[in-house]
This record gives sequence, structure tokens and C-alpha cells, in this order.
Amino acid sequence: MLHLLLIFASLLFLPEIALAEELHNLGLTGTERGIYTVLLFMVAYGFVMTEEFTHLRKSKPVIFAAAVIWGHVAILAQEAGVPNSALLTAFEHDLKEYAALMLFLLVAMTYINAMSERNVFDALRSWLIRKQFGYKHLFWITGIITFFLSSVADNLTSALLVGAVVLAVGADNEKFVSIGFVNLVVAANAGGAFCPFGDITSLMVWQAGHAEFFDFFKLFIPSVVNYAVPAFFMSQAIPDLQPKANNEEAVILKAGALQICGLFLLTIVSAVCFKQFLHLPPFMGMMLGLSVLMLYGYSLKVRYTVEASGRFDIFSKVKAAEWDTLLFFFGVVFAVGGLGYIGYLELLSATLYDGLGATTANILVGVISAVIDNIPIMFAVLSMNLDMDLYQWLLITLTAGVGGSLFSVGSAAGVALMGQSNQKYTFFSHLKWTPVIAAGYAASIAVHYLING
Repeated sequence: MLHLLLIFASLLFLPEIALAEELHNLGLTGTERGIYTVLLFMVAYGFVMTEEFTHLRKSKPVIFAAAVIWGHVAILAQEAGVPNSALLTAFEHDLKEYAALMLFLLVAMTYINAMSERNVFDALRSWLIRKQFGYKHLFWITGIITFFLSSVADNLTSALLVGAVVLAVGADNEKFVSIGFVNLVVAANAGGAFCPFGDITSLMVWQAGHAEFFDFFKLFIPSVVNYAVPAFFMSQAIPDLQPKANNEEAVILKAGALQICGLFLLTIVSAVCFKQFLHLPPFMGMMLGLSVLMLYGYSLKVRYTVEASGRFDIFSKVKAAEWDTLLFFFGVVFAVGGLGYIGYLELLSATLYDGLGATTANILVGVISAVIDNIPIMFAVLSMNLDMDLYQWLLITLTAGVGGSLFSVGSAAGVALMGQSNQKYTFFSHLKWTPVIAAGYAASIAVHYLING
């Protein structure tokens, strides 16, 4: 029974990006100290899952768990006679993987903050509201915008930005807001699956070298199917009415807004080129883009010393990054890195992938991500050093990316929209549409098999 408990507990862990093959684990999963680290992490992740109710930021419990877990790993290694150099090598591997991911995301978040401060997203919201589209048209327009926006921005940012539009035009129609938010969650998660920049799980697979940048676009049609199937059924319930007239004023873009959008696209190209042609980590291309943004920001400051619309402070954009999320990743990488070094990921791999087979396991992982955030799930899979072909790595990218749509708590987008909706969008209002979302999940897997299998 204890053995089964440990296997189940391993599903909750947030591992680092694949321990190199030369880093052997301790094989001490049955020790009391090892079991204690498992229970500690389960408690920490329990706080993560209840963040909406406790208001305890998710980074705090996992950072604590990571530090304590590695303390126990060091003691276990000493008791097993493992050289300090081997322990340090495993620890530094986690540090390298976290640094690469953190720097990449920091640049992306800085650009998103810069575009937001330049009124790019407010202008889009204003334009949509002023066009006075009907509810059905708005349903599809907001969903499609979210789908494509989330391919370059994360699903949380995309859902919140477009969610503001849905709330503004549907203020007097609770049903439209409820269904519209479900639509945004599905669109945001589906759109992030087919591009390495769209979802952190896709980014991790790309950085780990299991798929090339353009390989991910093979998931475009499955991702469209994943969104379109539930969206079609949900659209039938949207009232065929016109929203009340809104006196929304046009939002003026600040100086340099379009140029910063262009720089962000060039930064993405730079990251791809560093990976594809120079064989360097993509975060170096992102850092090059950040330096260009810094220099352009300086030029804005020099040219617009008086006008408020031109003042641009790049470090305020860095400061406004989602540091809770970035520090959460620190806890994820090091907590599960420690658990993996003890040997729990090998145990999980043998149970899931060796026992069920890659296809079944990858589909199951997607279902699990409806309850457990897909980031720890993907970290766990990458840490197992699985021998899978491109089809299977794309499958796990798809399922882990879109599986969170099954429940409102399955992704950051759903949790954030529940908080933004003023009780118009809830767990149970989302659950009502879970059957058609599941149909889209199954259909996207089938289409992936037909196209890429």
C-alpha cells in the first residue's frame, strides 16, 4: 500500500528538465527520509492547489519544500557514500535548467508588460467594444483572438486581456460571460500547444531538444480541432442578441507601441535562430532581444523627455514580471530535482510508461493536468529520460497543454478568470461544458494520429 502511495504521490511532483543520463539517482525511495520528502512535497503542493482560497502565493510553499528536500538529499547522499562532487553535479544541473527557463520567461514577460504599458492591449479591447458586434460574433472573435494570442503570450495573459472585453460587452448578460469565459480557457490552452512560445510546457519540450521549433506547428490542426469542437457546441447556447450600446472611447497607442511589437517578433526570430543555427540555448536570443528593447527604451526616454506618453522605464517592466511564477518554477525545479535524484521519477516512469505504454500514459497525463498544473506534470515527464519518438513528444505536448481545459482549475487561465468574473464564471459553470471539451480533447488526439502518426 505504501508503495502505491509513493507512485501516486510522484504524479504530484514538479521535476526539473531531464537529469542527464550520466547522473544516476540514489535509489533510496524506500527509506524513511525519502518518504518524508515525498510527504513534504505533497503538503507543499496542497497549498499550491488551494491558493485561490488561502491567498498564499504558490511560490512560498514550494521554495520551502525545495530547500528542505535538498537538505535531506544531501544527508541521504552522505549516508550512501556518494562523493560530494556527484551531489554537486546533480544540484548544478537543476540550477542550469532553471536559469535557462527563468531568463527566457523573464524576457517574454518584460515584452508583454512593455506592450501593455504602451496601450497595445487596451487599444485592442477598445476597438472590439466600439465595433458593437453581436454576442455570437463576439464569442467567435474573442475565442479566435485568444487562440492566436496565446501562441506568443502565455494562456494566463491572453485569457485575462480578452476576458476584459467579454466582461465589458457582456455586463448585462451573465450567460454570455459564463460561456464566453469557458470559450477563452479552451482557446488559450489550445493556442499555446502548437508553438514553443505559447505554453511553458511546449517551451520546455523545445529547450530539452525533443522537437525542433517548426515541429510544433504539426500540432496546429489538432489544436484548432481541440478548440473548434467545444466552441461549436457552446456557440449554440449563445443568445442571438446585440449588446447594449457602449460609450467606450478609443484608446490611443503610446509612442513606440508598434515598434515594440515588432521588436518582440524579432526577438522570437532571434531565439529560434540561436537554437537552430548557432546551437545555443534560445534564452540567449531572448536576452539579445531584451538588450535591443533596453536601447530602444532609452531612445524613447531621450526623445520624449517631457511628454508623459513617451516616458519609458525598462526596469519597471522587469520589476512587473510575474515573479511569483518565476520563483514557483525555482521551487518546482529544485523540489522535484531532489525527488528525482532520490529515485522517485524512475519509479513513476516504470509504472506509467513501461506499464501502460507511451500513448496511453501520455493521454492519461493530459487528463491528470486537468487537476494538477501542467507545468509540474511536464517537468516530471521530461525528468524521466523517456525514449520516445517525435510523434509521442508532440502528443504529450498536446495533451499536457490542452488537458487543463477539462476543469476550470486545470490551468492558470481558468483560475484567473474565475477571480475576474464576479461569480459569473465558476467551477460548476465550466463543469457543465466538460463533456464537449472532452470530445474536443479526444478529437484532437485522433487528428494528431491521422496527420502525424
